[in-house]
Amino acid sequence: MSGYRPYQHIERRKSRQIHVGKVAVGGDAPISIQTMTNTLTSDAQATIEQIRLAELAGVDIVRVSCPDEESTAALAEIVREVNVPIVADIHFHYKRAIEAAQAGAACLRINPGNIGSPERVREVVKAAKDYGCSIRIGVNAGSLEKHLLEKYGEPNPDALVESALEHAKILEDHDFREFKISVKASDVFLAVAAYQQLADACDYPLHIGITEAGSKRAGTVKSSIGLGNLLWAGVGDTMRVSLSAAPEEEVLVGWDILKSLGLRHRGVKIISCPSCARQGFNVIETVQTLEDRLAHIKTPLTLSIIGCVVNGPGEALMTDLGVTGGGSGRHMVYSAGKQDHTVPADDMISHVVDLVEARVAQIEAEEAKAKQDGQAEQLPDMASAN
Repeated sequence: MSGYRPYQHIERRKSRQIHVGKVAVGGDAPISIQTMTNTLTSDAQATIEQIRLAELAGVDIVRVSCPDEESTAALAEIVREVNVPIVADIHFHYKRAIEAAQAGAACLRINPGNIGSPERVREVVKAAKDYGCSIRIGVNAGSLEKHLLEKYGEPNPDALVESALEHAKILEDHDFREFKISVKASDVFLAVAAYQQLADACDYPLHIGITEAGSKRAGTVKSSIGLGNLLWAGVGDTMRVSLSAAPEEEVLVGWDILKSLGLRHRGVKIISCPSCARQGFNVIETVQTLEDRLAHIKTPLTLSIIGCVVNGPGEALMTDLGVTGGGSGRHMVYSAGKQDHTVPADDMISHVVDLVEARVAQIEAEEAKAKQDGQAEQLPDMASAN
């Protein structure tokens, strides 16, 4: 990532790259955002509908739990009807992993140590190879192996990392390296320390998350602290924000975390003030309304909504579009950091929506033309090569 200033630069950890279906994970691939459904996977239609909502929010990868045959039986229909790769969450029963691979899962989330005998692990790895699945080794502080708890006395970073590397060795011994690793914990300090230690110990891509983070508000804060710490340090190739909330809420928070660090950009990023007695319009209501009305925008764009002239002009300098509260029932609109025109208070929200949509259309047209021109330039080279 290249920031506007040297202090905004994040140097990402170098990791090998794998694929979860069509989504590259690790290497120079963008950090992907995941969520997990909470419907019964056996109810294919309900699960599909939930995944489609997550897709609208911008999810890259979705995980579904497969605890029984009914779930893996429904998986083929789910995979067929959605547009993102599906990870099958497998615990203990190796046959569910094989069934999920056969049904089209792009990735299997397992603990090789939980699958059973070496022969069963071999069968799961064979299925992953045969059907083009990657694997996520998912270590969790709440379900560490007995021998590690006895060795360390409690879940700690050393125990989580040792568990992860033991599982990695099992897959490596079967000549399988298309896997990523997670070492999650509900304790932020434990999770961050474990991921930092694991990042130094291997070059496999890492799936990061703070597990059982909590409610929408508390879990967002907790995840932002933990994931923000790791991402700022360059650690993390794919991520999930685990909330006691709808899956699409996890996706939205994930995007906000990545956008805050400049690691990925999608949709309208609104810079807004907390509001005070100086505000020329109701900032809080305006921002909430604009977030809803601009939720369909995917093209990156920045918009400042500032209630008064104290900070408004300065913030507008750094955003594509901006509005600053003014007097006499009119507010100043900025374009590319410069004063452009005023707008009546009653028309402001609709006017801003129109401006954003027009700017996005312009950006998309310019990008399409640049792409078309680039393809046209390649044609003579291809012709001469033949």
